[in-house]
Amino acid sequence: MTSNEPPRAPHAGPVYDVVVLAGGAARRLGGADKPGVRVGGRALLDRVLAACADAGTTVVVADPRPTARPVTWAREDPPGGGPLAALDAGLRHTTARYVLVLSADLPFLHEGTARTLLTVLRTGAADGVLLTDADGRDQPLVAAYRTPSLRHELAALTKEHGALTGLPLRRLTAALDLTRVPDPVASFDCDTWDDIATARARIREHGHVLDEWISAVKDELGIDLDVDTGVLLDLARDAAHGVARPAAPLTTFLVGYAAAQAGGGPEAVAEASRKAAALALRWAEEADGDTAAAPGGAPDTRPDAG
Repeated sequence: MTSNEPPRAPHAGPVYDVVVLAGGAARRLGGADKPGVRVGGRALLDRVLAACADAGTTVVVADPRPTARPVTWAREDPPGGGPLAALDAGLRHTTARYVLVLSADLPFLHEGTARTLLTVLRTGAADGVLLTDADGRDQPLVAAYRTPSLRHELAALTKEHGALTGLPLRRLTAALDLTRVPDPVASFDCDTWDDIATARARIREHGHVLDEWISAVKDELGIDLDVDTGVLLDLARDAAHGVARPAAPLTTFLVGYAAAQAGGGPEAVAEASRKAAALALRWAEEADGDTAAAPGGAPDTRPDAG
């Protein structure tokens, strides 16, 4: 096992861990490196990791690779031993009472999905909570479980069969009391190239593209900051209309720089945006006033005007 995760402070942070299974053979993709396939400019694995960024420990069961955020790496022995063996290998590096178990090919998984699964689990009595897809099928690799329940059943299966290698995942889930939550979007996984094409097309739809782009940029730049994008868009519009079109991107850049200088955070962005928007309004009002005061609607620039 290798790790490049920062040390976790005792009793700090969230009360769940994550195990991401990312070491499959991807036969239906012709053996392609599925976790590294990009959707919306980001690797599928990175998209999954972004949805559970507040976990205490994130374990990825696969050979190590560059990722957008630090994780702990683990591998089943022998490699390619199947999902139960991989899950067991990942669980060995977790300590939290609850664990998210995820596949690495979920392009539409979001933080809200993780919160829903964990909330339903914490407030109920079931061993686990999993999503069901558009056809009503269970998706046990988009789920939250009570860690002791998983350990107990995996130990029982190991005792019964001698090893977990090659055993199907349903041997585990059949022994657990599970709650099901329908979610055809978050449960969508990419098993084929047609699935990849569908995912890539969906994030470019009008209702999704802006959020997807902002998430991708923040991931690429290593920024973990929630800001009011409406405020920034309004500022860009005011700068473009009140000053000149190129002022829009330059002004928003300067707002970001000023916010960083002020210590960063949503409040700093909002305050810098407010100041810049007020300036753009004054600029526009001044130009409108000059136009209205001049004969024929044109500014009067004569030295003795007025």
